[in-house]
Amino acid sequence: MKNARYGAAALAAALFLFGGGPGAADIEAGRQKAERCAECHGSDGNSTDPAVPSIAGQPAQFLSTGLFLYREGNRKHPKMSPVTTNLSNADMNDLGAYFSSRKMAPPKHRAALENHAAGPDLTKRFRCVQCHGPALLGQQHIPRLAGQQMEYLRAQLRGFKAGTRADIDGYMTQMAQPLSDKDIEVLADYLAGLDVGK
Repeated sequence: MKNARYGAAALAAALFLFGGGPGAADIEAGRQKAERCAECHGSDGNSTDPAVPSIAGQPAQFLSTGLFLYREGNRKHPKMSPVTTNLSNADMNDLGAYFSSRKMAPPKHRAALENHAAGPDLTKRFRCVQCHGPALLGQQHIPRLAGQQMEYLRAQLRGFKAGTRADIDGYMTQMAQPLSDKDIEVLADYLAGLDVGK
């Protein structure tokens, strides 16, 4: 399996490095380090570009683990890879803590009525709620999906299905295999429009 290298060992390493609890990170230090992130993700972590994820309000461990995967070369992106090269573990923890503390802006996207109606069933059938939580707010190293940018969601789901988007334990790649193109469109549209009031 393509994602075998992101298995238990990688997850254990990320949890060890970034699971140190609130005392392990400094929100103010993260704010000072976040200037470069604002160019793409917005000054407060709320992206205005449909292809770029909003990172405000995401679980801190998810954010720091994502930075770790970019730094280690497990995930690759023309902008993110160079930015993370010289980040220390402390930098990643601080950035995760800072953006996690930012308030998520209400989504501007509104799902099509039929997708809004079909979305909840799909999130149960494909087990989205099992890992991302009943309100799809994410937890620990698992991201919030509710209110995320639609184009970004669509691209990630397609990447998981194609095996070109790595996840730390391979579970998303496995779960994405039965998704049809229509399922992906419905899920991306539905999730992007979810306003959880946070």
